[in-house]
Amino acid sequence: MVDQESFRDSVATITKEGKRNYIFPKKPKGKLYNLRTWFSIFYLIVFFTLPFIKVNGGPFLMINILERKFILFGLIFWPQDFFIFGIGMVTFIVFVILFTVVFGRIFCGWACPQTIFMEMVFRKIEYWIDGDATQQKQLKAMAWNAKKIQKRVFKFILFFALSFLIANFFLAYLISMDELLGYITNPAGHVGTLISLLTFTTVFFFVYWWFREQACIVVCPYGRLQGVLLDRNSIVVAYDRLRGEPRGIQAKHKNNSHNGEQETSAAFGNERSPIRIAANETAEVKNGDCIDCHACVRVCPTGIDIRNGTQLECVNCTACVDACDAIMTSINKPEGLVRYASENSIVNGVQLKFTTRIKAYTAVLTLLVALLVFLLASRTDLDARLMRTNGMTYTSLPDGRIENLYSLKLANKTHKDIAISLKLENVKGEIAMVGSSNLIVKKEDYSNVQFFVKLNRDDVKGWKIPLEIGLYEGDVKIKTITANFMGPEVYD
Repeated sequence: MVDQESFRDSVATITKEGKRNYIFPKKPKGKLYNLRTWFSIFYLIVFFTLPFIKVNGGPFLMINILERKFILFGLIFWPQDFFIFGIGMVTFIVFVILFTVVFGRIFCGWACPQTIFMEMVFRKIEYWIDGDATQQKQLKAMAWNAKKIQKRVFKFILFFALSFLIANFFLAYLISMDELLGYITNPAGHVGTLISLLTFTTVFFFVYWWFREQACIVVCPYGRLQGVLLDRNSIVVAYDRLRGEPRGIQAKHKNNSHNGEQETSAAFGNERSPIRIAANETAEVKNGDCIDCHACVRVCPTGIDIRNGTQLECVNCTACVDACDAIMTSINKPEGLVRYASENSIVNGVQLKFTTRIKAYTAVLTLLVALLVFLLASRTDLDARLMRTNGMTYTSLPDGRIENLYSLKLANKTHKDIAISLKLENVKGEIAMVGSSNLIVKKEDYSNVQFFVKLNRDDVKGWKIPLEIGLYEGDVKIKTITANFMGPEVYD
């Protein structure tokens, strides 16, 4: 039992002395690996082309944290829209929870940027330069000579160049590709940005050169969430222990004990089931389909043995599935000893159930999506905030009218300039702009203007009356804003 459970006391990527244990996974091959490769090609094409896509002259996607400006699918979100962005993030988190409850960590193996770049870009380059796992081990153990230096320098240059390219594109998602190209054409004027870019390049290079799978095991919190989110109905990469155990070739055990019977055992997962054999009786113990070849272990990028069950280090990359299927085919056994399956489907042979927890997550997700759609549909292109000027009440004019001074803050969320005119909606009066009478809000920009509202004294029926002002673009009304108009107290 101690030997069976020993895997829980250590991590494959760390030695007993606490040092980094470098993993040399064998190059995977198979149907699922080919499918992952095609998906990764599509993923990388999207990643490297999206910054070049524009909508109405602006980027399709931009997350400018420093300027608090976000463009998602061509829609501009300012700090005033942060609550929509927050609800969107909550919706995404609930979706991840629901997705993990049902499908486990399939996102990690198929769509996570860390896995895509590590396994489908940098690892493939490494296989091309250093060879498969055996050649990589030999190269690491080899004394420094011309061949080793040549390979290491070549790989270093390629890895660093790719890291620099990836860092540039991540920067393009932050500041837009046009801004990035401007930095590239004039690097002398943006030394600080260049230093930051090289810093991120170094971080990416460190991750893909040395840290690698540790990013999933040590840094990423998603792997630890699976202990809370997964249940016996979650679909994960799993080993069919009922079909595979006991492992090894077929064997016979003869009992010559003096007490008349012997107890042997067969392993099922992490438990052993006793099998009693009568004295002097030869028992044939039929082994399972697993021949204990360790092919699944050799291809694992995190160095685990999937036969020990679901583990923190498993990212559901399916390399072990392809490796095991190849072995099963070679020994004329059916594929699927390691496959996508739930614990209940393996033990009880049941299909995935729509459990109460999944129903609850689905209901919450549906409500959040509905709320998000409503907020996006009702969102206006021009955000306006009208306030009376602080420290001022009203002013009596020589002609008998009363005026109030207002400040209007506007945020243009579109990719075009908007010419605005103001009209009083609920009372008769005059609006007089402070400064230029032409109110034009620049695209993707803020504008702060002041204006006077002048009303006849007879129309001011109290010391505070509600005021409605319409914002128009030409003859089209954009929205109505409200404020209070202060006047003198009226006594009967």
